[in-house]
Amino acid sequence: MKNVAVILSGCGVYDGSEIHEAVLTLLALDQQGAKYRCFAPNINQYHVINHLTGEVSENETRNVLVESARISRGDVENIEELCVDEFDAIIFPGGFGAAKNLCDFAINGENCTVNPLVLNAAKTFANANKPAGYMCIAPAMLPFVYGEHIVGTIGNDAGVAQALTQLGLKHKNCAVDDIVVDEKSKLVTTPAYMLATSISEAAQGINKLVTKVLELS
Repeated sequence: MKNVAVILSGCGVYDGSEIHEAVLTLLALDQQGAKYRCFAPNINQYHVINHLTGEVSENETRNVLVESARISRGDVENIEELCVDEFDAIIFPGGFGAAKNLCDFAINGENCTVNPLVLNAAKTFANANKPAGYMCIAPAMLPFVYGEHIVGTIGNDAGVAQALTQLGLKHKNCAVDDIVVDEKSKLVTTPAYMLATSISEAAQGINKLVTKVLELS
């Protein structure tokens, strides 16, 4: 049975993991007979968003690991404890947390950096030639993990694609229900809610991503 590490970035589309993407990933893994364990960095979120109003909640802080536990029903581990030898693959759901907490692409664009613990975990899988899936905005981290000219997608947003191209990503436009595969690096990406207008649309690409990641492992 395949075992997959799923990296969360909090809880909520605007400041953490996109909840639908995360849950759809866990559901697809379970339905396809794979085991999974969730991980997140034990750090404070970049900021906290009131998801009802869309406004920043001033003077409020939340922890990425603690918030991620909301999605995983409490079963989440510190990313520092992730051991690549225990897993066949790694998957990163999206949400602004991927671009605010795992890295700071949402704040600094092409001048962004990746959290060292997250980068170390992602690079360990890449160096071990184990497959990986990145969805939504999470591919912003790819040039830091795999180097320049890695192939991936965030959909078809020209501005975001251009910024990622400046970082070294070889971007390919992709429909919401499809995936882009870099066979050499065993990397799979899909737009998810960069393009999805419904949960069923997001599910189509995510299911394909999970299928392909497991196939490559």
